[in-house]
Amino acid sequence: MGENAGGAPDGRASDGLLSALGGIAATLLASGRTRLELISNEIEAGKLRAVELLLTALAMSFCFGVAIVLAFILLIVSFWEQRLVVLGLGILIFLVPGGLFLAHFKRESHRPERVFTDSVAELEEDLRQLKAMTGHEPPLR
Repeated sequence: MGENAGGAPDGRASDGLLSALGGIAATLLASGRTRLELISNEIEAGKLRAVELLLTALAMSFCFGVAIVLAFILLIVSFWEQRLVVLGLGILIFLVPGGLFLAHFKRESHRPERVFTDSVAELEEDLRQLKAMTGHEPPLR
């Protein structure tokens, strides 16, 4: 039925195949566009969060820094005769946590962080579904 005298498929079968391939291509393009939009949204959200955290940390550091300097000036004036002891204790009080913060900063700055975790998970799920549709299901782990 679907073949002519020479055994070649007729126009209706080839039109159906082309239509199916066009539908698959459109679906793949739409899926790719969605994934790119997701990545773009993640980048934008991450950038805004980083800027907000940085500005908050800078403002907090400035306020606490001024307060600490003024508190030590008050202590030095209050204990004028022991001003060297007060200064020495102040130096120790802030060098120890400063060293701990430095160690923490070094450790955190070397830790790898996956930025596009959601996008990668979605792409892996898309790949799994495509392989399942085509019959090339990967073996279960």
